[in-house]
Amino acid sequence: MQGIHSGVAARLRFRSPRQWLRLPLLLSFVVLLAACNSLSPVARRQSADALASAHGWQPLRLPGRDFVLAGYAPPATMADVLTIYVEGDGMAWLSPSRASDDPTPLRPVALELALLHSHGTAAYLARPCQYVEGDERRSCAAPYWTGRRFSTEVVEAASEAIDALKQRYHASRLILVGYSGGGAIAALVAARRHDVVRLVTVAGNLEPLAWTRLHDLPPLAGSLNPADAWRQLQDIPQVHFVGTEDTNVPRDVAAAYAARFPADKRPEIRIIDGASHSCCWATRWSTLAGIAFPR
Repeated sequence: MQGIHSGVAARLRFRSPRQWLRLPLLLSFVVLLAACNSLSPVARRQSADALASAHGWQPLRLPGRDFVLAGYAPPATMADVLTIYVEGDGMAWLSPSRASDDPTPLRPVALELALLHSHGTAAYLARPCQYVEGDERRSCAAPYWTGRRFSTEVVEAASEAIDALKQRYHASRLILVGYSGGGAIAALVAARRHDVVRLVTVAGNLEPLAWTRLHDLPPLAGSLNPADAWRQLQDIPQVHFVGTEDTNVPRDVAAAYAARFPADKRPEIRIIDGASHSCCWATRWSTLAGIAFPR
């Protein structure tokens, strides 16, 4: 974001009269960028609360090993199959070298998708330390949304919270849908359970080692790799959506994950034209859901 601000500042120099007429619009853009970059954790939580409330969903606090995990869900009803959407990594970094103090996402894409769910009962699960405050953050530390974001303790926390959601709706079977890094969590949780009947990811980071190599980053020390669990996952029906314009988690990551499976067990990869890492999944979800959740 700093680079964007610097670039805008440079372009303000030596403007022609006609160009100066455009200055208010440009300055409004700068203000908007600054506002997006500085949105407080409280404001991010309030925004998600309002979004969920507008759809009749309630905020939840769920047990998750040493963590308290946040979630949103509709009023409890009986549901044989429960679909749980798992959020992405959120605001994990402020810069390439500085971790965020709070990983609550600026835009909760998984929540947006969950609220559009029309194939039975759904609920939303945030990642550790997202949307929580005060004593609820007692176990929060930056490694849990950076290097250890896919660690054993994080996966176990998510699975315990999923147990609570399953009990809330008296469900016997689960469909897990993970967005971005939530795709890794969904896969790792599915690999250790026997009640997951379908695994869906959207822009999912399914092969973190391939992802770090792609971006010339060090491996995520302390994190698990979903691709290593291919034996436990090979009999679970899967579909993974990847955008052609996604430069964060491009199709090579999903391909590396799928390559670990035997040829006759490889999961389905769907390439979505024009989609990026965050753009346009919600607007296309009504169509993609027909692929994700076949009748």
